This record gives sequence, structure tokens and C-alpha cells, in this order.
Amino acid sequence: MSSIKHSITRSFIIIPLVATTLSMSAFTAAINTAVTPTLSSDQSIATASTEPASVQTDADLLQKEREEKAAKIDAYFTQNGMPLAGYGMKMVTEAEKHGIDWRLIPAIAIRESTGGLHQCKSVTYSPFGFGSCKISFKSYDSAIEILATNLGGDNPNTAAHYEGKTVKAILQSYNPPSVVPNYANEVMALMNKIDNTQV
Repeated sequence: MSSIKHSITRSFIIIPLVATTLSMSAFTAAINTAVTPTLSSDQSIATASTEPASVQTDADLLQKEREEKAAKIDAYFTQNGMPLAGYGMKMVTEAEKHGIDWRLIPAIAIRESTGGLHQCKSVTYSPFGFGSCKISFKSYDSAIEILATNLGGDNPNTAAHYEGKTVKAILQSYNPPSVVPNYANEVMALMNKIDNTQV
């Protein structure tokens, strides 16, 4: 009788274990099936995470363009022994900020003072001839900022002369043809030289 009880007891223990094993196998299969789409959605998440990288790449490209422009300005000034070498990036960023051609400020500096070599003596930091050598500036940075603000039409006091004008029209307002007949063409020729400078 005792051995019969043990056989029955063993049966009750083995049967649930078999049932558990079977249900665990089914459970594992179900999990494996559910995991497969999750892996592919992980892959799409990984792909999506490259999108901010492409946005970053656009910002990098814009910065690279600025650096290339600044390098051309600085190379031109350096090759010709001009004191404004090193201010290329400042000129580029201020031109961008005020919507003017990036070559305009350096070309004016070259035409007016040979890039700072022969700047106004009666005032300070004035390599652009701005204000007919009657205005002093705190620094070259300040002079570049003020010139860009005016040429871009962002100074209410001078906007009527520069706002919304072409490069040639801006230059003709800066130095009228009646005063310096070929001024605009001379500055634009210098702009092209800056653009073609080998870095």
C-alpha cells in the first residue's frame, strides 16, 4: 500500500513538472516571437538617432563655410602684410549677421587703408574710412561691427543710404561717384581678388 502511495505521489509531482516544462517552452517561443519586432524597432531607433547627427552636420558645414571665407580674407591680408590679418572671422560673422556680402568689409579696408597699413591717423582703429576719418573706435572689432551694421541698413540713422541695396549701390552711397568716380568698381574688383585667394 505504501509503494502505491509513493507511485501516486510521484505521478502528481511529475505531471505538473511536465506541464510546467511544456508551458515554459510555449512561453519561451512566445517571447522569442515578441522580441523579433522589438529588435527591428531598436534598429529603427538607432537609425532615427542618426537624424540629429545630420542636423549637426548642417551646422558643421555652415561653420566650415565661415572658416573657409575667413581663411581667404586672412590669407589675403597676410600675403600683403596688412595689419587686419586675423580679423577675417569677425568680418565674416558680422557680414552674415547684417546680410551683406562677406567680402565687402575686407575689400573696403583694402581700398581705404591697404588693410590697415595707412589707416586714419587722427582717430583710432579706423581702417575703413568710415565717417571721413572723424570717428574713433574702441577696437578693430568695434569698427567692423559698426561698419557692418551701417552697410546692412540696420542703423536707423543711415538705413536710407544702405538698406535693401545691391553691393554696387551700397558702395556708391559709401563713396559717391561724384567724389570717387570708380570707387564701387575698384572695391568689387578687390572682392573678387579676396574670393580667388589661395589659402
